Formats: sequence, C-alpha cells, structure tokens
Amino acid sequence: MQQDKIDEILNHKYSQELLARDLGRLAFTALDGTPRVIPIGIYWNGAEIVMCTSKNARKLEMLRRSPAVALTIDTEVHPPKILTLRGEAELDVVDGIPHEYLQMNGTYQMTPEQRVEWEANVRALYDGMVRIVLKPTWVKLTDFETTLPGNVAELIEQQAAAASLGA
Repeated sequence: MQQDKIDEILNHKYSQELLARDLGRLAFTALDGTPRVIPIGIYWNGAEIVMCTSKNARKLEMLRRSPAVALTIDTEVHPPKILTLRGEAELDVVDGIPHEYLQMNGTYQMTPEQRVEWEANVRALYDGMVRIVLKPTWVKLTDFETTLPGNVAELIEQQAAAASLGA
C-alpha cells in the first residue's frame, strides 16, 4: 500500500478518534505457528503505534521470531468504527518507563492521588520495558458510513447490478 494512501486513511477523522483510544488488539504468530490476539495498550505518536510490555513478556520471543503483526482498534457502539493496521513490530528495549506507557495509561479514571500512587508502583516494578513499535504498511478504516468491509461492498454492488438488469 502506498504511503500517501496510508496517510490519507490515518488522517481521516474516524481514524484519528480511534488512534486516540488507549486499547487495541494485537495479532501475531505464536512459536507453535498458531495465531494469537491480545488486548494491549496503545499510543499513537503521529507516525507509529507504540505498545509497551515488560522485558520478560512471552510475546517478545514470538515477535522476534515473526515480527509480522496486525492491530485492530475499534468501538463498542453500533455502527462500529474499525481501524485495522498491519506491519512489522520493531522491539526497542529501554531503561526506565517509556513516556508512551505513561501516556497510554493516562486516560483511565484516576484521582490525582491515585495517579501518583499508580505511577510510583509502575516505576518500582519495572527497571525497564520493551517498546513494541508498529509503523503501518497497510491500513483499512471501516466506518459503515463511507467505507464497508470489502465483502459487504461486493454484495451491495452485485445486488445493484441485478436490480438494474431487472428494471
């Protein structure tokens, strides 16, 4: 997919709303070759999605072996809005807590006092983390207003063609 098309989709107002969410579903291939999907905190920095995990997370070995991933960010309302992204995960081991991790957890409802306590606990638990970085190489926005899943659009076109033949 061409970068200008990726940028066009990512700059759509619905994509921007979805990219501002703090949770996505990351799909990757497990060591045994089977698919895995996990919920994971996300942070959009304007060019890439950043996810963070502990340095001992089992998914890291899987991502090192097979970095191809897909990420879905969606809503829970009808009609749903769905942003699907694909690319390769790049792993970046960092000392301390990545600022993206603190940002992606900033939307949860906490009092200022709870936030201070949460952040202190995070800093005490992790001596470092791994940033999982996804620069999208393919994207699709499905909003059921201007875009539909490909198979649904195909059925609508077939139905319209059949109706015009019968007219």
